[in-house]
Amino acid sequence: MRNDSYRISDIMTCAISNMLRDKETVFHGVSSHLPMVATMLARTMHAPKLTHLNIPGGVNPETLKEMGYSSSNPRLLDTAASYFPLAEVFDLSMRGGLDVAFLSGVQFDVSGNINASVIGDYRKPKVRLPGGAGSAALLGTAKKVILWRTKHDRRTFVENVDFVTARGNIWTVVTPLCIFEYLGGKLRLRSIHPTSSLEEVEENTGFKLLYDELKCTALPTKDELRELERIDPNGYRNIEFN
Repeated sequence: MRNDSYRISDIMTCAISNMLRDKETVFHGVSSHLPMVATMLARTMHAPKLTHLNIPGGVNPETLKEMGYSSSNPRLLDTAASYFPLAEVFDLSMRGGLDVAFLSGVQFDVSGNINASVIGDYRKPKVRLPGGAGSAALLGTAKKVILWRTKHDRRTFVENVDFVTARGNIWTVVTPLCIFEYLGGKLRLRSIHPTSSLEEVEENTGFKLLYDELKCTALPTKDELRELERIDPNGYRNIEFN
C-alpha cells in the first residue's frame, strides 16, 4: 500500500506534530530539524498555545527561512517571542514542567534502551559516538519522550544495544517505516506508514515485533502539506535523510 506522492519526511513530521497537544511545553535539541518543524506545525495547525523551547533559547520562533544546517542555530532567536536558556530547560524538566522532549540515538532495542555512545565494546569500540549529552536527564524527568530516527534497519533496531546511554520513560518512537509505543517495558508496534508494510518492518527490525491491533499511520492532509511548505520552504525537515 504505497503512495509515492508523499515524502517520508512529511509523513513523519505530521505524525509527530499530531502527537503534540495545546498548552504543552516542548523541547528539542541539536540535529533535530524534523521535530523542530513538527513542533512549529503543531502550533499553527492545532496547538496555538504550545510552548516551543530549543537549545539557543528562542521561545516560539516564527520562521525557518534562514536556519542553515543546525537546529541549534541562533537564528531561532530572531523571531522568538522571548528567551529561555538551555540551563533553565533542565531545571524546568526536573521540576516536572516539561511535557515533551525529543531525543534520538543510533541504536534502540525492544526494552527501550538507547545507545548514543559506542558501537562494539565500550573499551575498544568500532565507532565512538557523540554520547548522550542531556538525554539521560531528560528521559527520566520529562513527562513524555518522543524518539525519532530517520533510519530503520537491523543495525539501528537491535535485540540488545551495545551500550545503554539512556533508558526508560519513552512514549513513542517514530521511524521511516512505522511508529512504536512503549508499553509494559517493551516497544510495541502502534502503526505502519502507508508507504511501508508489516513485512518490510519485520525485515528491517532486529527484534521480534510485538503488536495487537495494527493501525495505518495517517497521511498528511492537504492543509498540513501547505502549512509545511510555508513554515519550512527550504525543506530542512529532509536534511536528516541526506
